[in-house]
Amino acid sequence: MLVVEAKLKNGTPEQYKRLDESIRTAQFVRNLCVRYWMDNKGTTRNDLQKLCSQLAKNQETPWVTKLNSQARQSSADRAWQSINRFYQNCRAKIPGKKGFPKFKKHSRSVEYKVTGYKLSDDRRKIKFTDGFKAGEFDLWCSQRTLVYYSEQQIRRVRIVRRCDGYYCQFLIDVERQEHHEPTGQVTGIDLGLKEFYTDAQGNTVNNPRYLRKSEKRLKKAQRRLSKRFRKGKKQSNNYHKQRVKVAKLHLKVSRQRKDKAIKDALALVQSNDLVVYEALKVRNLVKNRKLAKSISDASWYQFTQWLNKLAKIYRIVCVAVPPHFTTQDCSVCGTRVQKSLSTRTHQCLNCKTVLDRDHNAAINILKKGLKYLGEHLNGTVGHTETGASAVLGSPQVEQLAYPNALGESGRWVLNGNIENLSRLVEQGISGSDTERIPHYNL
Repeated sequence: MLVVEAKLKNGTPEQYKRLDESIRTAQFVRNLCVRYWMDNKGTTRNDLQKLCSQLAKNQETPWVTKLNSQARQSSADRAWQSINRFYQNCRAKIPGKKGFPKFKKHSRSVEYKVTGYKLSDDRRKIKFTDGFKAGEFDLWCSQRTLVYYSEQQIRRVRIVRRCDGYYCQFLIDVERQEHHEPTGQVTGIDLGLKEFYTDAQGNTVNNPRYLRKSEKRLKKAQRRLSKRFRKGKKQSNNYHKQRVKVAKLHLKVSRQRKDKAIKDALALVQSNDLVVYEALKVRNLVKNRKLAKSISDASWYQFTQWLNKLAKIYRIVCVAVPPHFTTQDCSVCGTRVQKSLSTRTHQCLNCKTVLDRDHNAAINILKKGLKYLGEHLNGTVGHTETGASAVLGSPQVEQLAYPNALGESGRWVLNGNIENLSRLVEQGISGSDTERIPHYNL
């Protein structure tokens, strides 16, 4: 599946107001489905779908009839997704909160399936034809990629409201495949705050700290916003204008992070045949009040998600390993050297190795990944132990299991690349010689 996003342009204020009405109606249907599930034990997904047709016939809610029938079904599906996720968390006995379904107060999207809209022949205009009659909008897309796909390939259309306008997302049924030229390179990466990541070869990528750079403007804009707030009264137009300005600043930071994550992940995937990273539990790391803002600003989770996604598209091997003791253990002799966060250099008293702590951790991460791949090739680890396998087009995708797996993201190996794994493991082991590692004398 491929998602193409285009901005809805050249609409009148009345048209955008009708889009808001459709979004609020979808939110109403979704919340009503959650309420129905709470009040009726044993509710299934089909029951929620039947509820949508009953709402359309209810004279007390005439505005629901204006929303397209498939859009109502999509709202019910959203409600069922949150309910099903709650059931799965309860069955898995996840500690802490299980994600009990909540009512949405500020929804920003509505989703259509194959009806309720009509595209122009040149794919540059879209017209919404449901009961709200929002009318026709121009589709602004930088690459004009919609012209390459037929209307039968479009499975879903979602309208998303953001602070800088309205966007239309098209879910297209097409398998994206990119050709990857084997480079013979393997690497492990250590994610950090001083440097965004350090690989096993000692190369580093700087941490841009987008939020920190925009913090001065954000504080000034938020201070103006708080001064215009009137408690217990209707807010003025100037308050709402300033609120949009603050939201646009946050949106810019979010887009900068996403762009950085995609570019860094793509560069890693294109230049390596094997990428190993540590599966960090970011949700637990941000509980540190002193480092929470810096960790969130680094957006490690988003980067690893794009790394996995692009690795599947380019059909290279991507493995996540547990991060336990990767910083403390010596990458040469394995001796455990305790370090605090302020200690930036690894110095081993046993083998006299001197390395940057992130570089040392990256080498350990690569060794762990090679170890698990070796176990996979020997048949000791695989889907027979985990019982998990999936299909991503062709060939089959197998899950890799390892002790104390944190499960932050999928670990997988393409069966079509099994014959190349031995070469990667052998090269990684032979390339990890200790002659290039600097030493020091006591």
